[in-house]
Amino acid sequence: MKIPQPPATLLELVDWAEQRLATAPLAYGHGTDNPRDEAAWLVLAGAGFAPDDPAIDPDTAVDAAAVETIGGWVQRRIEERLPTAYLTGRAWFAGLPFRVNEHVLVPRSPLAEPIAERFAPWIGERPLERILEIGTGCGCIAAACAHAFPEARVDATDIDDGALALAATNLAELGLDDRVALHRADLFDGLPRRRYDLIVSNPPYVDRAAMAALPAEYRHEPGSALGAGEDGLDVIAPLLMAAGDWLVEDGLLVVETGRAGAALTARWPRLPLTWLEFDHGGEGVFVIEADALRGHDFSADGRSG
Repeated sequence: MKIPQPPATLLELVDWAEQRLATAPLAYGHGTDNPRDEAAWLVLAGAGFAPDDPAIDPDTAVDAAAVETIGGWVQRRIEERLPTAYLTGRAWFAGLPFRVNEHVLVPRSPLAEPIAERFAPWIGERPLERILEIGTGCGCIAAACAHAFPEARVDATDIDDGALALAATNLAELGLDDRVALHRADLFDGLPRRRYDLIVSNPPYVDRAAMAALPAEYRHEPGSALGAGEDGLDVIAPLLMAAGDWLVEDGLLVVETGRAGAALTARWPRLPLTWLEFDHGGEGVFVIEADALRGHDFSADGRSG
């Protein structure tokens, strides 16, 4: 099926792209979960529109250069199984735009929802002084926290220089580089010694079996940001055991675990984790308060990490 030619409209191109994508053995999950939404993302980006642009009219005619770009992206999406965000170079998180490339995961964490709610009821309207994000990637969670907590300073870490460079670009474009400081750090190693009101992390948590079964799209993402050993806890376990020393007295730790949450509760069954529920989809995120972390004997409850 040939791509519609100018004066093709946005709607005609979305219909064409959807048909192409729907007949290919693709995996979704990098911002969309179906061919129609993926087609709309590709077409709108190729035509120069943001997905929430109020000027979008389905009957808008698309010029020849944009049609060529859209056609090339759809072909690569099918043949190379590239996530759409890597093709367009853009993704959105918590309503904010971010540049993305293969140094970073495509933003898709359910953490956007509790961040927007300021982690109520634990924090809510209580002002915060300092926030730490561990494993920032493109900077999306740190930026969302800076927006939700305008009174706070944010530190954000990563171990990948390419990710840190991209995060710096994103923070500058969002006007947040004066409040978000980037650090090359492995968990807490490499950070200035200070305590935080809130620590947030979407760390690597994919277990060995799940890594082996990942669809092709996910294999374009950095493996070091996904894989976390046999049970998915290679990063989460040391993060939990150390975080209490980096939180203020009434501080809060929030971590996304994906399906590694089951292994976590099996390892430390008496650890008082609260698992969040989401209105807009998602699971596998826990909250724990600093006093509960500091009061827990990790060596006595299950095997230590």
